[in-house]
Amino acid sequence: MSSQAHPVHPTHQALARSYRPRQFAGLVGQEHVTQALGNALRTGRLHHAYLFTGTRGVGKTTVSRILAKALNCVGLDGQGGVTAEPCGVCPACRDIDAGRFVDYVELDAASNRGVEEISQLLDQAVYKPVVGRTKVYLIDEVHMLSTHAFNAMLKTLEEPPDYLKFVLATTDPQKVPVTVLSRCLQFNLRPLPPPLIAEHLTAVLRQEGMDCEEGALRLIARAARGSMRDALSLTDQAIAFGAGRLQEDQVQQMLGATPRAHVLNLLRQLAEGDGAALVAEVDALRAAGHAAQGVADELARWLQLIALAQAAPQALDPQDPDSQDVQPLAALWPADELHLGYRILLQAREELPLSPDEHAGLLMLLLRALAFRPAGRTSAPATSAALRVPAAPRLSVPVPRGGPEVEVASRPVEPVQPVQPVPPVPPLRPLAPRTRPPVSVPVAPPEPAPAPAEPSALASTAPVPAPGAEAEDGAPPWLDLPPQEADAGAESVPPESAPLPVAAAAEASPALQSTPLGAEWAELVPRLEMVGLARTLALQSQCLQLERGGGAWSVRLRSPSAALQAGQARLEAALLKHAGVSVRLQLEAGEVQDSPLLREQAAAQQRQRGAEAEIAGSAELALIQEHFPGARVLPGSIKPLESPP
Repeated sequence: MSSQAHPVHPTHQALARSYRPRQFAGLVGQEHVTQALGNALRTGRLHHAYLFTGTRGVGKTTVSRILAKALNCVGLDGQGGVTAEPCGVCPACRDIDAGRFVDYVELDAASNRGVEEISQLLDQAVYKPVVGRTKVYLIDEVHMLSTHAFNAMLKTLEEPPDYLKFVLATTDPQKVPVTVLSRCLQFNLRPLPPPLIAEHLTAVLRQEGMDCEEGALRLIARAARGSMRDALSLTDQAIAFGAGRLQEDQVQQMLGATPRAHVLNLLRQLAEGDGAALVAEVDALRAAGHAAQGVADELARWLQLIALAQAAPQALDPQDPDSQDVQPLAALWPADELHLGYRILLQAREELPLSPDEHAGLLMLLLRALAFRPAGRTSAPATSAALRVPAAPRLSVPVPRGGPEVEVASRPVEPVQPVQPVPPVPPLRPLAPRTRPPVSVPVAPPEPAPAPAEPSALASTAPVPAPGAEAEDGAPPWLDLPPQEADAGAESVPPESAPLPVAAAAEASPALQSTPLGAEWAELVPRLEMVGLARTLALQSQCLQLERGGGAWSVRLRSPSAALQAGQARLEAALLKHAGVSVRLQLEAGEVQDSPLLREQAAAQQRQRGAEAEIAGSAELALIQEHFPGARVLPGSIKPLESPP
């Protein structure tokens, strides 16, 4: 029985694995990390724990492996030490690249996130390296560890043995506890820009001996979104899709990217305000199977290019074909419409998943940008002067009470047929002046005070009205009342005899009739340790008897309310604690004429009158009223400063 031999093809290794950097110099776009680690290796100033953060595919695991090789490389002769440039051919370097080095351990925290796995790893930390100089533990996606696992590794992470280095890697450093962050030296690996990715892909394909188009590499670089590993994986996929050739149209078809022609048509139709053409273009995108989210992303990218072409055209890449196509669009889009459309686009992209049909959501997005075009601009491209709708005339409407004239643009009238002339807009009738009741805001003359405190006041500095701006009643225009108050009539205006709010509060307070016992009681109350109802009783009561002679005190008080007498026991306890002898406290209800509270209110009223008097006679107020006739002090705005203790 004969057997036919089949050709055996060599095993193909993915580009992302074949072209993984073996030294720091081969790491693309992360010079800020490689320089710091290289200098630390040369000078021997190595930290015991490192934390590498960044998006997927930017080199976190690669940097960890290169660092492990640098710490364990022995060179070609087997006598080398720690170096910033590992040889890559010694047993330690080869074993680390192959993933079989005993002293280099990679732990995936996504699948080993419990405290048992971390404890098992830390139990091995007490043993010295088997074949190398330094043990290196890499914990990938460290943010996936549980709270107990983090707590279990804190002590070892803070003070590991001299022969052990920790390397933590994560794509979400915000989820790593601060207790772990503070124990590590953190490096953030940056996402790679598309031009740098395209340049590296060109070098890789040149080594592979494959033809490629620059447009295809630009598409792959943008689709990778900062990840070099994703870019190499997409390149592998594109090579298989194109049978060894990378052509722009094939890569575009593979990625499902929106063709440039569709995007340019949409932008042109938006700039010209052609709604019917927008609907037709969205239908064409639906028929071609292009995703609405991808179309929105491309529109946002092109609007950014248009803004760049308008503000800084020298910043565009002359080798990019998009730079030539963006120039005509930059002339079509006004800057205000461009930025408004970009904002609408970014906000509406979040609403696309909520739409029942993504292409219907895309159409609504475009129609929204069309609806928010600034008024006064044509809504469709004008092919002749007869089809243009003239702008509405601007009418000057006189505003009552001497105000400036306001230009009002009337709403443009759309004709039934484009060739018919637009009828003239009738002039707007003047607005009738609004009547209001007379306003009179007198200020009562301040009373002098013997010792006024230093005040602070707020003066109303209204603008000087134009000649003839005041009404017949003489009130300045800024005192005009709102319509609802004007309709209410004079009832809404306070009477002329109405004093300031502070003065009104002063008159409402009971009159103080000072007594010697009242002064002695007012001096004693602040020294008593009491709160709540007992304090209220003491403050509002008038002292009728206060005998402190002998071995006992006798106190008789009159309270304004019988309900306050519930605090008698606590007040008596406070007096007992202060006096140190027995206290007899008697209470009665009646009219109070001298109490600590009345004295405090009288002092506050005296300070208020003094402050008002000082403001009324101040040179600053006189200067303000000289420059601003009609300026007045707002009632209740004068607040005396607290007197020093």
